Amino acid sequence: MSTPTLSADTATTAPAGPTVPAGRGAPAAAVSPFADAYARLSEVFPDLGVIELGADEAAPRGPGWAAAARLAEGGPDLDAFLAWDEDQVLRDYATRARPDVVAGFGLHRYAWPACLLITVPWFLLRRVPRLPVEDVTFQREQGRMAVRITTFACLPDDPAAGLPGARVVPDEEALRAEVRAAVAEHLEPVLGGFGPRMRRRGRALWGMATDEIVEGLWYVAGLFGEERRAMRELELLLPDSTRPYVGSAAFRELTGPDGESLPTRDRVSCCLFYTVRPEDTCATCPRTCDAARVTQLTTADAR
Repeated sequence: MSTPTLSADTATTAPAGPTVPAGRGAPAAAVSPFADAYARLSEVFPDLGVIELGADEAAPRGPGWAAAARLAEGGPDLDAFLAWDEDQVLRDYATRARPDVVAGFGLHRYAWPACLLITVPWFLLRRVPRLPVEDVTFQREQGRMAVRITTFACLPDDPAAGLPGARVVPDEEALRAEVRAAVAEHLEPVLGGFGPRMRRRGRALWGMATDEIVEGLWYVAGLFGEERRAMRELELLLPDSTRPYVGSAAFRELTGPDGESLPTRDRVSCCLFYTVRPEDTCATCPRTCDAARVTQLTTADAR
């Protein structure tokens, strides 16, 4: 269970916002400093579109929209969110999943794209938005996330460094620390809402967070044609158990039948998909042996 099921008729949109300085004599474009990153994400992965909200613009509401802050509360909004996952398992696999497994699927399908809201701008632009749960809303049937970005971190030479809300950090390692902090700020309350349903806590939940960060960006960077750079960047971002995260990027290489190099990693956590389809496991599942991984990674629908 790597890429979550997100259906979409999506387009990335950004309202008029702060301007990024243009070249001398050229008019400044009234666009968000994150518009390009989110547009590129949507271009290669049309199942996810990001809508940037203005400072005074209300978050979308209505059927299918789930506010991250309400999911974190663990109440009726989370019940409704997980009902979709329960119905999907029954529809696609003609079986019912355990409640804790359903909750794990739901967390994965939220956290995987939510992490991309932070890691993709870092990877492409070296800009790290802060996105507390109050500023994110999700519509998974349409594959859309609405966000309000008011502050972000960047490097000293970034043209956006002088914009309102920008916070300049001295170097790449400091920016990596901002990525870790931004993801943790967003996911910690979300994990608190999902955790009791999943019958997991502490280390197990943060191990899942590690996997969502790594596997989301790894997948999307492959669509950008930059898989190897992403692997190097992720190794630096999560070199070991950097609190609160558990585990690391942990990439390694397997050898294919024609001698080709096949990147893989061992997930810190297990999504429990094998409880629904025992014969099917993910290529990065800790339960999958290397021979089976090679077979999966050399088929047309690998990863």
